Amino acid sequence: MPNSLAPIVRSLSTRTSLSLTRTSLFNFMILLAGVFAAAAYSLIYLAHDMDQSEQAESAFHTRKAMQSMEKSMRLTVKDYAFWSDAYKHLHLKVDNEWAYTRGNIGATLFQDFGFQGLFVVDDAGRTVYAVVDGQLQTLDLTEWLDQPITQLLEQARAGVESETPISTLINVRGSPALVAAAAITPGTDPTVVADDREPSVLIFVDILDGTKLGVIGDDFGVNKLHIATPNEIAKGTFVALGNNGSAGNLYWQPERPGMRLIGVGLPLLGLAALLVCLMTWVILRRSTAAALALDASHASLQNSRSALATSEARFRDVVEASSDWVWEIDADWRFTYLSERFESVTGLTRDVWIGAAMNDLLTTEGGLLSQWLCNPQRCPDLSVQCVYLDAKGQERTTRLAARQMACGGFRGTATDVTEEVEARRRIEFLSQHDALTGLPNRTRLQAFLDGKLKALPTPERPLVMLSLDLDRFKPVNDLLGHAAGDRVLNEVSSRLTACVRHGDLVARVGGDEFVLILTEAGTQDEVENLCGRLIAAIEQAICIDEQEVFISASIGIVLAPNDAVEVAELLRYADIALYEAKAAGRNTWRFYSGEMNARIIERRRLESDLRYAIKHGELRLHFQPRYRIADGQMVGAEALVRWQHPVRGLIAPDTFIAIAEESGLILSLSDWVLATACACAAEWPDNLFVSVNLSPIEFKRGDLVQRVHHALNTSGIDPARVELEITESVMLEDAVGALEIMHTLKQLGVRIAMDDFGTGYSSLSYLRAFPFDGLKIDRSFLTRLEDSADDKAIIQAIVGLGRALALTVTAEGIETAEHLAMLKAVACDEGQGYFLSRPMDVTAFNGLLADDRRHTQPI
Repeated sequence: MPNSLAPIVRSLSTRTSLSLTRTSLFNFMILLAGVFAAAAYSLIYLAHDMDQSEQAESAFHTRKAMQSMEKSMRLTVKDYAFWSDAYKHLHLKVDNEWAYTRGNIGATLFQDFGFQGLFVVDDAGRTVYAVVDGQLQTLDLTEWLDQPITQLLEQARAGVESETPISTLINVRGSPALVAAAAITPGTDPTVVADDREPSVLIFVDILDGTKLGVIGDDFGVNKLHIATPNEIAKGTFVALGNNGSAGNLYWQPERPGMRLIGVGLPLLGLAALLVCLMTWVILRRSTAAALALDASHASLQNSRSALATSEARFRDVVEASSDWVWEIDADWRFTYLSERFESVTGLTRDVWIGAAMNDLLTTEGGLLSQWLCNPQRCPDLSVQCVYLDAKGQERTTRLAARQMACGGFRGTATDVTEEVEARRRIEFLSQHDALTGLPNRTRLQAFLDGKLKALPTPERPLVMLSLDLDRFKPVNDLLGHAAGDRVLNEVSSRLTACVRHGDLVARVGGDEFVLILTEAGTQDEVENLCGRLIAAIEQAICIDEQEVFISASIGIVLAPNDAVEVAELLRYADIALYEAKAAGRNTWRFYSGEMNARIIERRRLESDLRYAIKHGELRLHFQPRYRIADGQMVGAEALVRWQHPVRGLIAPDTFIAIAEESGLILSLSDWVLATACACAAEWPDNLFVSVNLSPIEFKRGDLVQRVHHALNTSGIDPARVELEITESVMLEDAVGALEIMHTLKQLGVRIAMDDFGTGYSSLSYLRAFPFDGLKIDRSFLTRLEDSADDKAIIQAIVGLGRALALTVTAEGIETAEHLAMLKAVACDEGQGYFLSRPMDVTAFNGLLADDRRHTQPI
């Protein structure tokens, strides 16, 4: 080929290559545009779906809020309407002094519940008692509501037999109003004589204004709940009140998680698209530059200086595209070259540092950087971590890589690793500290203890460990939420840290459990004084959103080397001492002793033996007969579990029931008792029932209703012959859940009795609201009869209460003839006790049943 044509051919080849490259990049851009469009569409679709789901969930919570308010208002009006005093003072006659002046049904309902209107309408439809906004008024309910109330009165009176109140939503002067009504009846009071008139109706009115709706919305997680405007109704999502919205419509400001997602996602997609376009442009630019450089190199093969310039330009492009900055130093350790990235990374000026000593900029932990570079054992691929001060005076960390040049000096790269180093330090800190409070965690605690124990503390100057657990902390989480619980834990952490000295350690090792290590505690009195200060500090009120929270603490104390010298043993013994402190009533402290460990070991051994006993048939069931006091006839028997231990002999339930409840064995133990008691009672005469005690834990878990149903079906016993005894602690812990379970049990046909009545916080409201068939007077009232004359009056009052509520009253612990005579005198229904019969095993009880004379002989 002639030399004159070679440049033309090379030029055509270069242009063809550039054209193909541009076409490929253009096709790639079209493909990426399609991908980004699909991603944007998916993001918008997902955001819209999230907003729709949030709208539906808000509507659900709004309906639940209104249903909850209706239910609460029906229960409130029921409590007042089915009350004999209300019947006497608001139906038989209207006594304003009793109702309003004394506050029985007056201003307190406006102040406490916010009911704007309280009305009583008599059988003639006249409003005979009215309280509006807490003030006694003389007005007509129909005029105040601006609508007829005939249908409301009829519905209220229709529920008089079943004691069922009614509620409805109406529109009062442009605002939705919740109305609850119930016919006034004498209840179960036998002293009130009902007249022949139709019952008067008690009516409560709660107008839901904007402020009240906002509070309801906040309680149920609905943002800015309010009465819907026509424009908001047109949007389609609202909650209608009353019949097809006759009482108004509710609207709220729904959360828009989808819009937030779009606000974050679309800019990120746009940024990604922009970066891809920029990268494509850079690649195209580089390709063009490379092609032109290649063409220029072929055109000037004879010009070595031009080729060297092209090579240097290519090297500069690569260097500046990198995130690292490149450096060179001469044999005197002075910078001879710094890339442009040096300024963008460090903020320093290249011109100032070129010619300056490298040791003046970069330092290492192992000495001068020049010493490291001169180390003959340094591998060429090794790197060193250095620090320097950037233009803002902040310390930055960089990783330096270097190679020696043939002409002397060194060349290398520097990578900024400040964020990486900080992240590593943060990870190391979090591995030994609690993320919530910042206190040392269990790992740091163990390392601290190991170091202190190696110093060999003496009995005279022991190392003291305090295991501290918060009391009454769980209700904070349950009532105020976990966020409030976290704030309480942070405040407690600060108070604990303020009580100890420098050099001591406060660690958080569990949810609400802390461990304190005291290195210079001194005498036992000093340790006890510190415990007192710790509890006093924790007991101080903690303000959470203008609400005061009060908690306390229990502390277990262990000493090293007096009690143990190993970390694991110290922690275990401290937990044992803490357990003893909680068992002693909480809000106190206990020092560890060997007897505590022995009790724990004994308790664990009993737990293990009990687990084996349940599985291998070591349990026994005894029955204590229950007699009708009036004629001495046996009416049933209480099933009492015993444990026939192969070594300890027959063990009473007081020893192992608490262990079963704490270890979770109570469910399997109760299953055995239920099944065995029902199977045995199925063989008894049909006029006898069996009574079985239930643990409060069974109401919290264990599918109690299904288990009782299974025992009834398996044994084939008539459910009416089975009585379940429960204590009032069940209702104190979860009244709503317990009531639901008890109603379900009643649907099975069984009887329910309140056990140990009078020993705790027994409330008349429990006896009225809960479906009890009977109550059992605790044995403590009978055992104190000789010492306390008041107990006889109490027993007589309980019997009268049971008779008024149509409950069977059973007395426990009848030990003497005097006990029996007194119970006969007050007409107690049933009784059991050692004077009548001791508990007996199945064989003896069946023999008792076979003795017809015992059945017919009066007590």
